[in-house]
Amino acid sequence: MQINKTIVVTGAGGVLCSTLAEALAKQGHKIALLDLNKTAAVKVADKINKSGGLAIGIQANVLEKDSLISAKEEVNATFGKCDILINGAGGNHPLGTTTNPFLEADDLMNKTEGFKTFFDLDPKGIQFVFNLNFIGTLLPTQIFAQDMVGKKGCSILNVSSMNAFTPLTKIPAYSGAKAAVSNFTQWLAVHFSKVGVRVNALAPGFFLTEQNRTLLTNNDGSLTSRGNQIIEQTPMGKFGEPEDLVGTTLWLCSEGASFVTGVVVPIDGGFSAYSGV
Repeated sequence: MQINKTIVVTGAGGVLCSTLAEALAKQGHKIALLDLNKTAAVKVADKINKSGGLAIGIQANVLEKDSLISAKEEVNATFGKCDILINGAGGNHPLGTTTNPFLEADDLMNKTEGFKTFFDLDPKGIQFVFNLNFIGTLLPTQIFAQDMVGKKGCSILNVSSMNAFTPLTKIPAYSGAKAAVSNFTQWLAVHFSKVGVRVNALAPGFFLTEQNRTLLTNNDGSLTSRGNQIIEQTPMGKFGEPEDLVGTTLWLCSEGASFVTGVVVPIDGGFSAYSGV
């Protein structure tokens, strides 16, 4: 990887993307950290700068084009044109999630507050999840990839999920949205193939983050029923650590992957490869 590239990371205030940003900064790159929560982005930037790197934290909404245009102007003025874009913004929402993994006939009579079957899912919640993950990948690409056209060594790295391969129970909106990200990655790789821009994606498996910690672990740190299910289905028998994403990220963003485009790489401890028997 060439030194001193300008790398833009969305969702950069989160655990996973901040870890990737710090690793890329250690390679000598200039990192623009974009997040809806500017405080979170600036906190990561400060950590990078104190460690001898170069980074800025910028508030940006990946669902608003004007916000992204303003962010791009700040990036260009500070670090120059974008060379690499990491589309890390995403997430799920309770309104797009069913209470139970399987529908039972009795569920239709359950009037418990907050209980949701497939028939109760809120279209607005589903739309929010889909937009955050898919549109939140498409719009930043529209804005920042304009800097890359015709340049050498430029690439885009999307963040899909292993449930894009096989959907998880309870979260149809998130699974569908990440499947769209994987499909878009392949489409965009072909579309940009003549202008020198590679497009690939990470497909993380189960990593403990603040978003899913209460779903996978109890207050005492022990695993919930769903957490146990996941570990039993993961051949390596553990959750991923943020650092487990670094090696693949450095490779896909480097010239060592100069002939690699349109791939979605599972980083899931074997979860997507295991049939359960």
